[in-house]
Amino acid sequence: MANFTIHTLESAPKGGAELLNNSLKAFGRIPGLHGVMAESPEHLEAYQRLHQLFQQTSLSTVEQNVVWLTINVEHECHYCVPAHTGIAHMQKVPQDVIDALRNQTPLPDEKLEALRDFTLKVVRERGNVNDADVQAFLDAGYTKRNVLDIILGLAQKVMSNYVNHLAQTPVDEVFHKFAWTPPHATAAE
Repeated sequence: MANFTIHTLESAPKGGAELLNNSLKAFGRIPGLHGVMAESPEHLEAYQRLHQLFQQTSLSTVEQNVVWLTINVEHECHYCVPAHTGIAHMQKVPQDVIDALRNQTPLPDEKLEALRDFTLKVVRERGNVNDADVQAFLDAGYTKRNVLDIILGLAQKVMSNYVNHLAQTPVDEVFHKFAWTPPHATAAE
């Protein structure tokens, strides 16, 4: 396995320190994921920008968290599931919604369940979602803009989930209490 450096303001390559400083200002600390991404300042900059843009989409804060956690769980990201659980708590997402997303159980709200279901279809089918599934999503009260917003969220999460898989980024201490293990891993124990 390749060892990836978790960069600090002092160790980041040219251009990376400024981006890490943006993370420090936004979060009060430098997330380990951002430290790893700083190896490629372009990657970290793209990730930060996608994060900002996704938060400006037509999806509500709860809906954004549904998209993030759905993708993180589907990708079995050991880092992002705990991190986004913490973010969901900070953003006042109801506990029953968070639990259902982490545990892959039905959501307590039909419209949110339609969002999770469609997000999973986009991820699993690599965007090749059939017309009937798109129409079911629209019939649940979503829009074509929401379809594109989900893809934006997916682009952001692919960047972070894949980096975390490759770098085996340690979960930040602040999120240890939200540790998560993929269901198949606990079944194998």
